[in-house]
Amino acid sequence: MKIQVDCYSGYRGEETPRRFWLEERLIGVKEVVDRWLDPEHRYFKVVGDDNSTYILRHDSVAFEWELTFYQREKTERETGI
Repeated sequence: MKIQVDCYSGYRGEETPRRFWLEERLIGVKEVVDRWLDPEHRYFKVVGDDNSTYILRHDSVAFEWELTFYQREKTERETGI
């Protein structure tokens, strides 16, 4: 799923996602949990301000972002707490 992402470029020039849109919904990035590279993509595992987990993939050739994974936050009822 293609998405729009706003990034922050740090002092080394590396872009890090700060927020992204899923259709009409804006999700802020609370935490970047992990990041990794392959020859044509950069991946970011993030926790959104909705406490759900997302994996965002940046195509460094086409300069496009995609959502490749989503896991919604479990409610207290679902976790039994």
